Amino acid sequence: MMSGWTKITTSSAFRLLQLGNPKSLYSPICFYYFRNPFFSTTPFKKSNYVFHKIDDASALFNHMLHTHPRPSLVEFNQLLGTIVRMKHYETAVSLLRQMEFLGIHHDVYTLSILLNCFCRLHRAGFAFSVLGRMLKLGLQPVIVTFNTLINGLCVGGKVARAVRLFDDMVREGYQPNLITYSTIVNGLCKIGDTTRAIRLFRTMGERGKIGDTTRAIRLFRTMGERGCALNIVTYSTIIDSLCKDKLVTEALNLFSEMTGKGISPNVVTYNSLIHAMCNSGQWKEVMALLNEMLANNCKPNVITYTSLVDALCKEGKISEAHDIVERMIQHGVQPDTITYSALMDGYCLQGQMYIARKVLNLMIIRGCVPNVYGYNIMVNGYCK
Repeated sequence: MMSGWTKITTSSAFRLLQLGNPKSLYSPICFYYFRNPFFSTTPFKKSNYVFHKIDDASALFNHMLHTHPRPSLVEFNQLLGTIVRMKHYETAVSLLRQMEFLGIHHDVYTLSILLNCFCRLHRAGFAFSVLGRMLKLGLQPVIVTFNTLINGLCVGGKVARAVRLFDDMVREGYQPNLITYSTIVNGLCKIGDTTRAIRLFRTMGERGKIGDTTRAIRLFRTMGERGCALNIVTYSTIIDSLCKDKLVTEALNLFSEMTGKGISPNVVTYNSLIHAMCNSGQWKEVMALLNEMLANNCKPNVITYTSLVDALCKEGKISEAHDIVERMIQHGVQPDTITYSALMDGYCLQGQMYIARKVLNLMIIRGCVPNVYGYNIMVNGYCK
């Protein structure tokens, strides 16, 4: 089973098949391709083959067919992948038929190539038949399989069906990646469903699926170009991703772009920037942002204050961290378990175990239950 994907159930397979054309499961062409399944976990690697003409690729394929011993299935998959990238989809389907005639059984990667060909040929019914047969044979689809299906539906103008497939994947516990999200968001933008596109983009950020920030920014720009009204949610999602990747300068540039368009930052936006700047010791910039927050009537919350406390404690500025905790209480913001744990850690790092223990007691009195991390801080402090 591939990393990040859960084992599919019979019921979920049935739902996935309902999205396709049920009759195509019994069509001659699709039945032909699955008579002899080949169970393999060999990873598919991108081919280094380069051809100027499809005839050259076909000639090499025929040579491979009649070589004894034959090349591995991985090599056949690489060659077929090259033919698909040359956009000769019907040729690839024909060559797959020849492989079957000669008893060369397909694995999940070969079937994914076949599925891709059907999508490119706008034959979604056959593509879903490939997926259905893979599931019936117990083969675990790779993430590219689902991304290919979703993209094929979107390209064919069947965005609603693509969204249903996406929803079924999520409901059954599958974890879409950035390409999955990008494909769906682009499809929604094309049909003018900007509300759902932005909501999905936000979900992508909340689930930590941005990963490739450069690609996410490109998607972000595409959304704007295609008429999606970019709002504070979309900007904050990208700013947070940039901050997590330690690209603070780029995050600040995007922050300036956002405010320049009249979009007011909220506490989530400020928290991302403040946390990143605290971690990099940019205290002057941190204070400037805090002052800007207050000037814009955006009140710091427990996350804002905790970021400050944690960073100050790690730098050994325990007195300043203690003052921040006092100030947040004065402003009606109650410290939580994470805040108290950060403060305890600061005192432990300074060897002030008596005060650290007082913080622990105060934490319990105020209704914050210490977690394992908090107790580990105390144990480590006493062991030093």
